[in-house]
Amino acid sequence: MSITLMALAMAAAASPDTVVGRWKTETRNGIVEITHCGQSLCGKLLSSDGITANPALKDVKNKDEKLRGRALKGVQLLGGFTLKNGVWDGGTIYNAEDGKTYDARITPVDANTLKLRGCVFVPLCKNQTWTRVR
Repeated sequence: MSITLMALAMAAAASPDTVVGRWKTETRNGIVEITHCGQSLCGKLLSSDGITANPALKDVKNKDEKLRGRALKGVQLLGGFTLKNGVWDGGTIYNAEDGKTYDARITPVDANTLKLRGCVFVPLCKNQTWTRVR
């Protein structure tokens, strides 16, 4: 019986919808909303310490000068992911702190926890744990 429950729990973790929702990042109290974009995922920034302090905060460190005047609130941070064996891989994450975009992977740990990995190139990667916002 416990093996069956474990198998069901693992299947639920691998569900494409497990990652959909609002997530709190490890740093700066970021809140990111992840949704489906066709067969992929998108994630947009809803809030952060910086946005709370200044709702008109701009994307001033963006490498593309034309985008530096856009508001950070609502910026798409995540995109381009493909679900493979329960992991959303092959995507990218935009880091507004340095204006760069990194290769990324999202691994659902359980219904309320994601592991997000961003890499300049392997093995130069950083990992974060995001928790679901209810």
